[in-house]
Amino acid sequence: MFIEVVNPNTTWSMTATMGPPSIESHYDEALAVPGILTEIEKGERDGVDGYVIACFGDPGLDAARELAGGPVVGIAEAAMRAAAVLGRGFSVVTTLARTTGRAWDLAHRYGMRDACRGVHACDLPVLALDGDPDARRIVTEACLDALSEDGSDTIVLGCAGMADLCAHISAEIGVPVVDGVAAATLTVPSLFTMGLATGKRGEFATPPPKRYAGLLDGFTTGG
Repeated sequence: MFIEVVNPNTTWSMTATMGPPSIESHYDEALAVPGILTEIEKGERDGVDGYVIACFGDPGLDAARELAGGPVVGIAEAAMRAAAVLGRGFSVVTTLARTTGRAWDLAHRYGMRDACRGVHACDLPVLALDGDPDARRIVTEACLDALSEDGSDTIVLGCAGMADLCAHISAEIGVPVVDGVAAATLTVPSLFTMGLATGKRGEFATPPPKRYAGLLDGFTTGG
């Protein structure tokens, strides 16, 4: 089984060839999508069985599902669905306040609007999660505040960069804390093992042949 985790930013070396250094705006997200689709196309040539989109905005997820033969799972969807199994309601703790609207949009899209009791920002930039010595404390305090305000049973960490904090925060606050990277990375092989992939009958069928020009020339479909 060959699963690829696609990191849409260029902070990690595996995707250093295209994309923003971090994704903290709609502009960043839009510019990350060509790099994601390039990785999916390459993965299809290399025999990848399934993919994880490792950004909490789940950028390019629908387009990736059109291109991929196997399952494609975004970390926000995987985290929210896992959290909904673990309690009546969950809170999302994300990075900057400007990203909270996107998290609400995704909760609605995934049918999780009732289960999602709140979305909270810790006001740390994505890159500070790896460089600020106070990052763990700040995120943990934001999770505690979310539990108190929302009365939720579970926390969803709203950024792939928070993955390493998951076990510590859960031990500190005493509730399940869901990291979407782990949730999605385990969901993909489960789907593959069951012989399941994205349905190709309608919306997620392979894109029709089309010639693209200019900056998008490399994305021409259909040979």
